[in-house]
Amino acid sequence: MSLNDKPVRKSRWLSFMKKLTKNKAAIAGATVVFTIMILAILAPLIAPYDPTHIDMSKKFQGPSSEHWLGTDDKGRDILSRLLFGSRISLTVGILSTLLGAIVGVVLGIVAGYYGKWIDSVIMRICDVLLAFPGLLLALAIVSILGPSTTNTIIAIAIFAVPTFARIVRGSTLSVKKLEYVDAIRAMGSRDTRIIFKHILPNITSPIIVQATLYIASAIITASALSFLGLGTQPPDPEWGTMLSNGRSYIAQAPHITLFPGLVILLVVVGFNLFGDGLRDALDPKSKK
Repeated sequence: MSLNDKPVRKSRWLSFMKKLTKNKAAIAGATVVFTIMILAILAPLIAPYDPTHIDMSKKFQGPSSEHWLGTDDKGRDILSRLLFGSRISLTVGILSTLLGAIVGVVLGIVAGYYGKWIDSVIMRICDVLLAFPGLLLALAIVSILGPSTTNTIIAIAIFAVPTFARIVRGSTLSVKKLEYVDAIRAMGSRDTRIIFKHILPNITSPIIVQATLYIASAIITASALSFLGLGTQPPDPEWGTMLSNGRSYIAQAPHITLFPGLVILLVVVGFNLFGDGLRDALDPKSKK
């Protein structure tokens, strides 16, 4: 490492933060995302009630000073269920994205770096997976594995793999053509050293952006699976499950579906705005 590395990295970090903080939409999205994360972490401390406690004498109550967001068809506090549900939804979104990114990054780098038949095989597998709509593929996988939170994470992660693999492959093809990579290879460096020390650090930007954007998609897919009864199972408070439970009472007690729907919308928009902001800030061509 040269003596100039630290000043250069500091300059890049400052430039990144300057671009990001100028993007008001990105800051709004980041505020939403980190607020939801903090609420999820503190859910056991700030939730006013046990999210699974049933009190049939208080069912279908609207928002009040006792229950800020009302109660559901079994008298359970909706605010408490939303807070605890954020833990499940964020866990599914983050873990599925992380697992899919790890596998996709490895496959994408291998395909882009080695090329030839390895590239062809990996990309054809990715093409087959991408031929299916995300929700349909997740439905098929969960139907085979069985409905549960763990299987939902696996199903969504599998669909994330080809997306990350294609992005990483393209970035790897661009980086490996640079002169310094040829020079390092000519000096006798091993492929693993070139890949993990010189190529991977230079393609992290698109990976980070895609991961942020994919979390939003993963949360929607997880909620859809739970809504259909194939995701997180009752009595666990998951946002999609809450929507499913309240759809039969939408005319009688619309707040049961209104608040979970608004939270899903808010979180997804937050991740998308933050991801778009990261993309603009990490784009070296951006001068704004």
